[in-house]
Amino acid sequence: MFFSQASAQPRTWEASPSERKKLAEVFKACDEDNKGYLSREDFKVAVVMLFGYKPSKIEADSVMSSLNPDASGLSLEEFLNFVKKKKELQLYRNEIRHIFTAFDRHYRGYLTLEDFQKAFKQVAPKLPERIILEVFREVDQDSDGHVSFKDFEYAMKYGQNEA
Repeated sequence: MFFSQASAQPRTWEASPSERKKLAEVFKACDEDNKGYLSREDFKVAVVMLFGYKPSKIEADSVMSSLNPDASGLSLEEFLNFVKKKKELQLYRNEIRHIFTAFDRHYRGYLTLEDFQKAFKQVAPKLPERIILEVFREVDQDSDGHVSFKDFEYAMKYGQNEA
């Protein structure tokens, strides 16, 4: 997909010493009975404390299935790794939202071909008009002449897993 070549690269996130201390405190507070690991339910409570939402069954299954089969639960290091990945995804999504907002000059919540043309004229003035049209058509998955944030986000993320 052409558009993925222009996508933003995910940022890295590292916990500062004070953030690491806070995360360790959350881990300890959620570690029922001081087992040294977070059970599935402990993990859910920790996510609520840190991110303000209860993880879905799919998310919890994904995290728990990524553990060593002999492990009883999520160790502190595994928990810190999970938080790091989650924070990086949040940074990346915020970056994509900023790019979308910059393209959406009229604050409509969707992008038109005209929005694409104006944006590309500023960032890539020598890019042929036909390429801009191809990119727009590729991103406009339902061919309604509008690119929603969801479509835009999908296009920006496309190919990132292979990179």
